[in-house]
Amino acid sequence: MPAKKAKIADLEQKLQDPELWANRELAQKLSQQLASLHSEVRAWNDLELEARNNLDLSKELAGDPDAELEAEIESKTKELESRFTKLDFLAFFTAPYDERNAIVAISAGAGGTDAQDWAEMLLAMLLRFAERKNFKTHLVDKQSGQEAGIKSATFEVQGPYAYGIFKSESGVHRLVRISPYDAEKMRHTSFALVDVIPDLGDLADIELKDEDLRIDVYRSSGHGGQSVNTTDSAVRIVHIPTGLTVTCQNERSQLQNKQTALKILKSRLGQKQIEEREKTERRIRGAVKSAEWGSQIRSYVLHPYKLVKDHRTGLETQNVDAVLHGELDEFSESYVRWLVQPTNK
Repeated sequence: MPAKKAKIADLEQKLQDPELWANRELAQKLSQQLASLHSEVRAWNDLELEARNNLDLSKELAGDPDAELEAEIESKTKELESRFTKLDFLAFFTAPYDERNAIVAISAGAGGTDAQDWAEMLLAMLLRFAERKNFKTHLVDKQSGQEAGIKSATFEVQGPYAYGIFKSESGVHRLVRISPYDAEKMRHTSFALVDVIPDLGDLADIELKDEDLRIDVYRSSGHGGQSVNTTDSAVRIVHIPTGLTVTCQNERSQLQNKQTALKILKSRLGQKQIEEREKTERRIRGAVKSAEWGSQIRSYVLHPYKLVKDHRTGLETQNVDAVLHGELDEFSESYVRWLVQPTNK
């Protein structure tokens, strides 16, 4: 709680600076962050007050048993415990940028058409997860597969602690099932990569030089409104020094697509700097963790049995259908708690 209150004081001071409001988008984001922190602190204060009142009522009841009042106290206790669990989970979001919005990119890996179909299944799963959390989403780019599914997709997630909650999904996801695209109905293994980064577009201290960028425009291939698919509105930006590529084709105009692509590129470059710094620190500490393509974070088995298993936390469930329909809260919470364990630092 002290850290949250310190953050509130820092944000309130920043928002009093008239120069900050020259960047209206940044000011609005900081205002939303401040409102979210105020709401969280109020929730803790309300919980503490109600818990004290419930405890006092329980003590009073000790000398004068009342079945109806006992049931009321027990019901209230369960409600308070549920609220505490949810608020306690938020207390784990102490890493830099946990409170930021998220940018999620999905790309099909090994497995051909099955992998592209799997990538589309993951896109649907993660969009449903965002919807369950009452987050706003915005599809930035989507490249359809030749036969089915998608080659890649990128979308933004906007909401309190969006990055902190979605970062559990970053990594390689493995699917084992009977392929609907195999005439012999053989079992296939498919892979897709989910990349989750914080939205750092307005914070990343990165200068994008014109000579470092190659900007291509082309006709959008996705679904869109009037004129989206009839003009060269889609934009692809390549950052030549790093080879990072960002595409955006779902906005109405070439300018909007370019602005969105530049924001995502800055976020990717900012994340790359963070990862390189962390890699150096791990090397100094002598603890290097692999983040290579071959190290899947989670497996989804649909045949010969049903099981979803997270290979980092060990959490598993047989309710595969629920997971694929966006019920990822357990996986997100267990991952965030796993991160703070001393052995994983």
